[in-house]
Amino acid sequence: MKARDLKEMGVVELDNKIQEAAQNLMDLRIRHKSGAGADKPIHIRTLRREIARMKTVKAQQEAK
Repeated sequence: MKARDLKEMGVVELDNKIQEAAQNLMDLRIRHKSGAGADKPIHIRTLRREIARMKTVKAQQEAK
């Protein structure tokens, strides 16, 4: 998701998206460690970056 799309969301919506993404990341990590493996390991990295992007936008909105 692009940062400009995230900026249009409210803080509460961002919190919900962050929690969803964190849960997905945890599930992917568990599958990866258990040997079942994710479809593509790159998903873990991209999800981590999306969470960081969402947290950054949230912090910017709270600072205003």
